[in-house]
Amino acid sequence: MNIGLILLMIIGGAVGVFSTLYILVSLPATIIFKIIRKVSHGTPLMM
Repeated sequence: MNIGLILLMIIGGAVGVFSTLYILVSLPATIIFKIIRKVSHGTPLMM
């Protein structure tokens, strides 16, 4: 195989893995932050 094609496959795979990890970490963190803010300050969840 061409070295450029292999390099593109590695970069594309890494981008996919990192974007998935970002979503898996940021979504629960946002939900937990909203719940903590609602309990401590009484702000609505959908704001």
